[in-house]
Amino acid sequence: MTSRVLIASRLFPPEVSAGAFRLGALARALVRSGDAVRVLTTVPPAHAPGLADPVGVRVDRRAVLRDSGGNVRGYLQYASFDVPLAFRLIRGRYDVAVAESPPTTALVVWAMSALKRRPVVYYAADVWTDGVISMGAAAPVVWAMRAMERFVLARSARIISVSSEVTERLEALGADPARIATVGNGIDTSVFSPEVPLPEAADDYFVYTGTMSEWQRPSVFIEALALIAEESDVKIRFFGQGSVEAELRELAERIVPGRVEFGGVVSPAESARWIRGAAGALVSIVPGIGYDFAKPTKTYAAAAVGTPVLFAGAAAGGDLVRQAGLGCAVEFRAEAVAEGMRQLLGERASGLSEQRRMERAEWARKSVSLDAVADRVAAVIHDAAYGR
Repeated sequence: MTSRVLIASRLFPPEVSAGAFRLGALARALVRSGDAVRVLTTVPPAHAPGLADPVGVRVDRRAVLRDSGGNVRGYLQYASFDVPLAFRLIRGRYDVAVAESPPTTALVVWAMSALKRRPVVYYAADVWTDGVISMGAAAPVVWAMRAMERFVLARSARIISVSSEVTERLEALGADPARIATVGNGIDTSVFSPEVPLPEAADDYFVYTGTMSEWQRPSVFIEALALIAEESDVKIRFFGQGSVEAELRELAERIVPGRVEFGGVVSPAESARWIRGAAGALVSIVPGIGYDFAKPTKTYAAAAVGTPVLFAGAAAGGDLVRQAGLGCAVEFRAEAVAEGMRQLLGERASGLSEQRRMERAEWARKSVSLDAVADRVAAVIHDAAYGR
């Protein structure tokens, strides 16, 4: 049996984000299963790469408010997507709906789907309440977000979780364990692979790709670079954008002028090239602010290319790096990060990093293939559509 599947999300390719990649892969997996797939999403920002929509997927885009960095991030920005979404859903015909975070979007999808008596699958890539707390939101905002998240979790036919840690947090919010499917997270190993060509840059550098936010605080890497600046000519190259980018630029200019470069948002293919040429890929999660369970997609991208990871911060992400042999995991302190940089520069110089490249890439191919994750999610969606 095939289904008419509707995906509602503010993020979808060609936007460059883990959420967009995840849903793009899901749409392709559903098409492979013979489903009719429609996506309700946003007009991508100007800096998004020019990529075609997935073959066989009907993508309906509408303009939304974006912040200064081009993100749909903030109460007004979310509302600019969620309010029109209700009217877009009324006209749609579907058998099952898939809603991405935030819970405000899922709430709209549930309300409109309840009128049509259609099931909703909630894709919980993280726990939104934890994120709101980590940003220091006022108590009434935290209370409202927690109430919405619990409501959505209680009324979703199925809930998709990206890790066992996220599953634990969802259960703590009252989600029924029987309705949670823990599918894992992944990366597109056809784009991120050890065979990608090297960039033209000849200097030694570390690379940071993706979002630069309060809960990652990549300033720790710039502070660490300042500690080894006299020992090495190594640089840091940032690709992506985020709420703390301006702070990072100011800090870099002040303490290590000329040693940190910001390349903006680039396509996944170009990101893979820069990761391939780096001494190490920088990944961070600030411990103790509500995101300790996170395992960033940056880690998987580096592993798929075969480049070692330098992870700073919370336990879950660090344990993944240690247990899978993906690089070096250290405490969230500039001194510890500087020592990690020294270690990876030494491994690059000795040839050890290159010797282990294929081993890391093979782990990623077997463990975190985005297509395999998407197939698992598609199976859960089919169960919801058929009432199983």
